[in-house]
Amino acid sequence: MTTDSENMMPSRPRLRLRPAKTILVVVLLALFCGQATASLGDRLPEFKRCVQVCAQENCSPVSETPTEIPIHRRLLLWTCPQECDYTCQHIVTASRVAAGKRVTQFHGKWPFHRIFGVQEPFSVVFSLGNLWVHWRGLEKIKNGIPNRYTLKKFYVWFAQIGIATWIFSTVFHMRDFNLTEELDYLAAGGSVLYGMYYAPVRIFRLDVPIPRRESVLRLWTTLCICAYVVHVLYLKLVKWDYGYNMTANVVLGVLQNALWSWFSWKQYSKSQRPWTAWPGIAVAWVMMAMSLELLDFPPIWGSLDAHSLWHAGTIFPAILWYSFLVKDAQDDIAGANRIKS
Repeated sequence: MTTDSENMMPSRPRLRLRPAKTILVVVLLALFCGQATASLGDRLPEFKRCVQVCAQENCSPVSETPTEIPIHRRLLLWTCPQECDYTCQHIVTASRVAAGKRVTQFHGKWPFHRIFGVQEPFSVVFSLGNLWVHWRGLEKIKNGIPNRYTLKKFYVWFAQIGIATWIFSTVFHMRDFNLTEELDYLAAGGSVLYGMYYAPVRIFRLDVPIPRRESVLRLWTTLCICAYVVHVLYLKLVKWDYGYNMTANVVLGVLQNALWSWFSWKQYSKSQRPWTAWPGIAVAWVMMAMSLELLDFPPIWGSLDAHSLWHAGTIFPAILWYSFLVKDAQDDIAGANRIKS
C-alpha cells in the first residue's frame, strides 16, 4: 500500500534551572492532551474520499486484503489508518502536481517522503548533528574548564539542556504525535530561555561570589524559572498558541543575541584577539539561519524543507560557541593567575 520512502503527519504546524528538574516538568506537563489543526490538504474532498476508501479496503477487521505493516514501521507506531493517510497524501499530491496545481500541506505539514518509517529524515539527521555537537561540547567543558571556575556549572547546564532539546527534536521529527510535538516545543522554549538566563550571568559576571551579585543572581534565577513555568502553564492550561510561542522565542533570542553581540564587540575592541569575536559571529550566523524559517516551501526531494535547513544551520555556530566558552574560561583563569603572581 505504501513505499518505504514516506510520511504521514496527524499533527499541527511547527513553530521550538536545573536540567533534570526542567526535563521532568516538561515531560509531566506535556502529558496533557492537545488539539490538532487542519490544513487545506486534509480538507480536500478527494483526500477524504481516498482515506475513507483505503481504510475500508485495508483496515477493516473483515477486509479481504488487510494491510501488513512492515516491522520497522510498526516499531515507530505506524497504524493502518495512518498508512492510509500517508498514502493518500502522496496520491493527491501527485495528482495535483500533474494538473499544474500547487503542493499543499496536510495536518499542518508538507507531504514528506519518509525513510524507514521516519517522517522527516533530514530534520532527524540535522537534529542528531546538533545533539552530537552539544554532547561533544559538554565533554569539552568538563575536560577543559577546572571545577573551581564559577561559571562552569552554568556552561554544563547549557550543554545538558541542549542535549535534551535535540533529543526531543529528533524524536518529534521521527514521529509526530501530540506528545512528541509538545516535548519538542517546550524543550526548545526552555533552551531559549536558558540562553537568555546565562547570557547576563557571563556578561555581567553574576557568578562572582560577592553579596550584591549573589542577590542579583538569585533574583534573576527566580524570575527566569517563574517565566518558564508561566509560559508552560499558559500553553498547556490556557491555549496552545503557536503565534505566542514563536513570538516569545524570537524576542528572547533577539535579546540574548544583542547582548552577546555587544559583549563580543566590546571584548574584541579592547583586546583585538580573534576568538573574542566568536560570539558575535555565532549569533549573526544563527540569525541568518533562523530566517530560513520564513522561507516555507514544499520539501525538495520530498524531504529537505526550510525547517530542516534551519536545523542544519545551527550546527556550525554551536561548535564555535563551545570553543569560545572553553577559550574564554581558560583566558579568564590565566588572567586571574597573572594578577595573583
